[in-house]
Amino acid sequence: MATFISVPLKKSSEVDLVKPLSKFVTMNYPAGEEQTEYIRALEELNKLRKNALGRPLDKHDSSLEILLRYFDQLSAVEPKFPFSENQLCLTFTWKDAFDRGSLFGGSVKLALASLGYEKTCVLFNAAALASQIASEQNLDSDEGLRAAAKYYQLASGALLHIKDTVLSALNREPTMDISPETVGALHHIMLAQAQEVFFLKATSDKMKDAIIAKLANQAADFYGDAFKQCQYKENLPKEVLPVLAAKHCIMQANAELHQSILAKQNKHFGEEIARLQHAAELVKTVASRYDEYVSVKDLSDKINRALANAKKDNDFIYHDRVPEVKDLANIGKAALAKATAISPPLSQKFTDLFEKMVPMAVQQAMGVYNQRKAETVNRLVGTMREATNLCNGVLASLNLPAALEDLSGDTIPQSIAEKSRAVVSKGGLQSIEQLIRDLPDLMTRNREILDESLKMLDDEETTDNELRSKFNQRWNRTPSGDLYKPLRTEGASFRSKLDVATHADGVVRERFNTNGDMITLLCKSEGELNAAIPSANPAKTLQGSEVVNVLRSLLTQLDEVKREREGLEGEIKAATFDMTANFLAAMEQDRSINEEALSLSQLDQQYGQYNQKVQATLRTQEELLGNVQTAHQEFSGLKQSNSEANSREEVLKKLASAHDSYVEITNNLSEGTKFYNGLTEILLKFQNKCSDIIFARKTERDELLKELQQSIAREPSAPSFNAPAYQSNLAASAAAPGPGAPANPTPAPRTVFAQQQTPQQPQPTQAKVQQPPARPPPPSFTPQGPTFNTGPMPPTAVAPQGGNPPPMAPPGQAQGPPYPSYQGYPGYYQMPMNYNPNPYPMGYSMPYMPYQAQPGQPGYPGAPPAGQPYPGYPQQPPQQQPYYPQQ
Repeated sequence: MATFISVPLKKSSEVDLVKPLSKFVTMNYPAGEEQTEYIRALEELNKLRKNALGRPLDKHDSSLEILLRYFDQLSAVEPKFPFSENQLCLTFTWKDAFDRGSLFGGSVKLALASLGYEKTCVLFNAAALASQIASEQNLDSDEGLRAAAKYYQLASGALLHIKDTVLSALNREPTMDISPETVGALHHIMLAQAQEVFFLKATSDKMKDAIIAKLANQAADFYGDAFKQCQYKENLPKEVLPVLAAKHCIMQANAELHQSILAKQNKHFGEEIARLQHAAELVKTVASRYDEYVSVKDLSDKINRALANAKKDNDFIYHDRVPEVKDLANIGKAALAKATAISPPLSQKFTDLFEKMVPMAVQQAMGVYNQRKAETVNRLVGTMREATNLCNGVLASLNLPAALEDLSGDTIPQSIAEKSRAVVSKGGLQSIEQLIRDLPDLMTRNREILDESLKMLDDEETTDNELRSKFNQRWNRTPSGDLYKPLRTEGASFRSKLDVATHADGVVRERFNTNGDMITLLCKSEGELNAAIPSANPAKTLQGSEVVNVLRSLLTQLDEVKREREGLEGEIKAATFDMTANFLAAMEQDRSINEEALSLSQLDQQYGQYNQKVQATLRTQEELLGNVQTAHQEFSGLKQSNSEANSREEVLKKLASAHDSYVEITNNLSEGTKFYNGLTEILLKFQNKCSDIIFARKTERDELLKELQQSIAREPSAPSFNAPAYQSNLAASAAAPGPGAPANPTPAPRTVFAQQQTPQQPQPTQAKVQQPPARPPPPSFTPQGPTFNTGPMPPTAVAPQGGNPPPMAPPGQAQGPPYPSYQGYPGYYQMPMNYNPNPYPMGYSMPYMPYQAQPGQPGYPGAPPAGQPYPGYPQQPPQQQPYYPQQ
């Protein structure tokens, strides 16, 4: 019966996928139906992992389907979450499939924060389970042969995929079971077994012998390659090499057998015999060396019968010359077994739980695009606001339109009154002061969050460096300093933004202090404001003059330009375009995203027209302001100039400027408050990211410390060394017998009592007992001293059956090992002369015969007191002697 090799499954520790992934979802996706759907999908993913890895799997295709579906889901979810040590850190722990561990050291395992590691181990388990399912198939049926070939090819392809991708997926040394060398060897084994199944299928279908021979020869070649790959893999089970060697010979023998049939059909009878003889030698080798693993009795009988018939026919009929094996033509090869290509999805029932979620590459491209879009919008809006501020500044310096409205000289100009009402409606001085008081608190909170986050990184990095300096090369995990570089860069960017914002806050506060008095004046009632403005001589003569009408027309056109800009600003801010579809299409087509080219093209197309409109308003404003300045010079020349008029005009300019400053400061403080609040949310996410990675690193650190403790416990406390010669001499002197003592130390008796040495049993010399000999097999010899009888003895030689119990060894004597001593071996003791413990056959009843004392011979003594030796027997030395002589 054929013997096939299957791969054991790896075992994984439990991992909670829901908590860290749901935290990422809630932080990056707005609350609503979409977020709820993703969290529900995470729960399904966690359940799928438990079904695939958290329980024993049956050797059935339904269990393999679960593993493949989990692998497909991991492949689908990998680009949609930022799985890495410094972002979304999930630590997966797997044990070595071929390591059975030890009592104290535990089994070899590896914990990594890498989804690629999880995918590799899951695919290994899929290959292992496929090999186990294939080995359980009924190879006597056509369906079983097809299934076995399918699963072996799947296992071979999965193992080959791991060999090609494991190093790039892990970025560190893997465990031995998933190392490229090991999975490469297993891939060759699975491929060879798939080819053997094709050979069995061809044999079952009774295909042509030429085809069967080529299939068998290819299988032998595959098994030979697998044997070479596994020759130095100490982590594989010990029965793998014998089975592969046996299968190589068996497949080669089958190839020779079927090629011999083809030779017979071609009437090459000598070649037939040569091939059959070679096949017989191959199966004889298997039977003599590997019969424990593979049975070749049926194949051997078949070859021997064919060889006997071929020799008989050739000897009596054909007399064809039998060539040498080396002179035979090579048998062709036909490789039908091919490794299945691994391209997700592998499961037939796979549906992506996160189908609506876009990949992280697209999300990152969208983030950069949104940043480019925001920069474009801010640039256009900023250009328009700067132009508006410039226009307001020029008009305020010319006291327009207040100078046109203040022709009476004793009432509040309408524009100033409107500005006053606008300031009061927006909260006046109190609102702006409240915003200024809130900014430092917001800024301080952001700095505290950032400092705490970076302190966590510093503390963990310090601990990691201390352990690295303590364990040196054994501390083989990614250094925290390298791992935290992106986080520290991000933190430095946040700190830079806070510094810039702090400087901007100071500029805004200084501007408020400069214009605070005039803003306070604008917040007063109309009567108080009118009283605060100096009076001047009336200039009613200018009412209805041409220059006044020209100025009013120009100011009206400038107001239209401002309103147009406000409309443009709203349109620019409201313009949206979803680049997700473009990025997804680019990723599907090119497997990468050229974000810069796509984004710039779309932004130019989307905001190009707005840019042209903004530039048109700038040109229009520049032309209008030139005309205003020209008309104002003419208007100023017509006005009556005096000190009172100049004072009034100066106050009106300051009030107009204070209004513009109030609006700008309010906008700046509102934007600053919004900036700090938004930055707080971002910094909290940054803090959570730092906290998550610190927790994951702590878990990894604890696992690594545990492994180091176990490895240290397995190591010897000191290297082996040879004792000095003088210590050996002293030990030998201490072991030498003293005066009156036997020449050699007496070993512990193996028999139940001691016997004095007889002349026929010489004492071993001191030189012989320096090194105890190896344990010999039970020899067959004729005893010289004691006689061991199994039948009845003559009455004169029978030991009397008295009332005394059998003799016993002294109670303090150490017993020997549980195997007999032999003559000439230290520790051998002969029985007393004619002693037979079983003088009668079993069940034989012998009447009691009283002891007949011979003349001059005393009787046997009674039993000694407890703990006392029998009188008359030689005593052992008082100290307990070891069984083997000492060196």
